[in-house]
Amino acid sequence: MATQRRVIRWTAGLAAAGLLLSACGAEADNGGGGDGDVVLSFVWWGSDARHQNTAEIIDAFEEAHPGITIDPTYGEWDGYWDTLATRTAAGDSPDIIQMDELYLREYADRGALLDLSDVDVSQFEDTVVDSGRTEGGLHGITIGINAATLLANPDLFEQAGVEMPDDTTWTWDDYQQIALELSENLDGAWGSGNFDETLGFQTWARQHGAHLSNEEGQLGFEPEVAESYFQFFLDMMHQGATPPASAMSEDQAVSPDQSMTTTGQVAMRPWWSNQAVALTQSSGADLELLRMPSITGNAQDAAPWYKSSMFLSASAGTEHPEEVQLFINFFVNSEEAARIDMAERGMPPNAEIREMITEELEGPQLKVAEYIEALAQDLGPAEPVPAMGGSMFPDILYRYHDEVLFERMSPADAAEAMHREMEAEIR
Repeated sequence: MATQRRVIRWTAGLAAAGLLLSACGAEADNGGGGDGDVVLSFVWWGSDARHQNTAEIIDAFEEAHPGITIDPTYGEWDGYWDTLATRTAAGDSPDIIQMDELYLREYADRGALLDLSDVDVSQFEDTVVDSGRTEGGLHGITIGINAATLLANPDLFEQAGVEMPDDTTWTWDDYQQIALELSENLDGAWGSGNFDETLGFQTWARQHGAHLSNEEGQLGFEPEVAESYFQFFLDMMHQGATPPASAMSEDQAVSPDQSMTTTGQVAMRPWWSNQAVALTQSSGADLELLRMPSITGNAQDAAPWYKSSMFLSASAGTEHPEEVQLFINFFVNSEEAARIDMAERGMPPNAEIREMITEELEGPQLKVAEYIEALAQDLGPAEPVPAMGGSMFPDILYRYHDEVLFERMSPADAAEAMHREMEAEIR
């Protein structure tokens, strides 16, 4: 009943406020809850399922720690970051913050986030820990891990009479040829869709010895890397291996459950692994999770990495740093929290917890867990935390990708212009 009352209270609060993160817990600011309890404000975005799961996790934590109360506020992605920025600038930052990698450095480099070095990450892969680390310390604790995957529709492969590839040995040339063969043998569908960003470019850059951002918070690639990326997709489109530019551009503007993957119009398209469950359900097809191709055909040269689906961070100004880290530790390391959230935020970052959860999964969720586990032996280095200003990189990348596909700019010109614009965004 506590969870039900909590969900009703949160929903009513949001409806009344009309804004995310409105007036989140005055008690948290003075550190008191009328009976001397510590009150911690906690904000996040997500679906209804995530809100319900988080409510149950909070109830479990409060039961285990009766002297600590969590004051929650949640909502959707839209509006979250504007309101969080406003609150932080006003010195009213929430104690605990669900954080995205695109914004982690924005807050960490301004001294707005607490160093979370007291949280136990001994059962995390090093690359998972490092994804939340900047030069200033550990400012984000991963609460779910994803990986880039090519979702393949076996029904379309069968219709086209094309065999599913060996994804541990295939190259980008193989991908191009398979996509073309699929397109030539399908009616009203294509072999490859457009690439989700920044997933696609990050994968390409890593395989060319570069990154979207480097460890110092600057751009981590040269224009030549972007030029080769743009040229690859322009060639694919000219060959007929992908839909025309207008269809691919439109596909980027719709929600995943309306995408060409779910409508059965493309046989292969990259997504993050945690999206595979919903996309499988929406498409009605038993989608396969394939590894990304590599330049050489060597699985390690594909340079896979575990991406943090999101982090938990904390305000540097919190009056209760020990209690904040106690809650984060509970969230990522307790079996109780893991059994509630399961794979909703991605697979658990704690390897022991992940193994336990995997035994309880089935269907698409089990496929995701097995895919994540299969990549472990071939993981490349962690992807550096995006540069300050990096929250604009996906929009910039999509825009110049469109310029190339609509042939308004050459791959070389688009790459140079994109590089300059991204550099100008870095603060």
